[in-house]
Amino acid sequence: MKDYLEYLVQWIRKIVNDAHAKGVIIGVSGGIDSAVVAILAKKAFPNDTLGLILPCHSKPIDQELGIDLCQKFDIPYQVVDLSNTYDVMMDSFETNFKNESSINYKNAKSNTKVRLRMVTLYAYAQSRNYLVIGTDNADEWYIGYFTKHGDGGVDFAPIIHLTKGEVIEAAKFLGVPEPIISRPPTAGLYEGQTDEDEIGVSYAELDKYLKGKTVDENKKQRLLYLHRISEHKRHLAYHPKSQEDYKK
Repeated sequence: MKDYLEYLVQWIRKIVNDAHAKGVIIGVSGGIDSAVVAILAKKAFPNDTLGLILPCHSKPIDQELGIDLCQKFDIPYQVVDLSNTYDVMMDSFETNFKNESSINYKNAKSNTKVRLRMVTLYAYAQSRNYLVIGTDNADEWYIGYFTKHGDGGVDFAPIIHLTKGEVIEAAKFLGVPEPIISRPPTAGLYEGQTDEDEIGVSYAELDKYLKGKTVDENKKQRLLYLHRISEHKRHLAYHPKSQEDYKK
């Protein structure tokens, strides 16, 4: 893992330099994936990494953990509260879709939060000649558990070949604070939301499946279904070699 993380730092630096950009910007969510990527970005660009903490009717703990991480690793950060912007958009939406109560409408509202964060990240990035770095891991990428043109709307995605378990391993190696590592994975889009509840499969089971191990047949079919219907999402960002290819 140590050698691969060092490779990722060099890879991040190369992608940014090849684009003639100055550095990187990352949305710091208070979660483990963004924590790992933020630390790698800081290693690649010690003087040109910016973390944006982007609450949008979020729980205070998201912001608190994000700030703790940035302060521990000396990552410059700014807090941009998108709650009012989101409310204005929702007022307009609900005027036109006030009779909607479907799950699709609920998801559209949630994903709007994520896409507002993407717009903010790119506005800040362009003003500084930075690139936007993504935080999706291998599990999320395989099943499409990200918002198209939201958290999937990035310039490059360095941990796209790391399973959730490997992200945890990387986090421990890099010294990510324990409250972030042990926190149940959540996008924080609505009260009580957790990743595993929405996916319908635990990350441990998903990791096993991606590593070619046997999992429950119903869970396997669920993962295959999610992979199939999300194929359109997976043609977006530059990504590094996998650990296996890196070693060749």
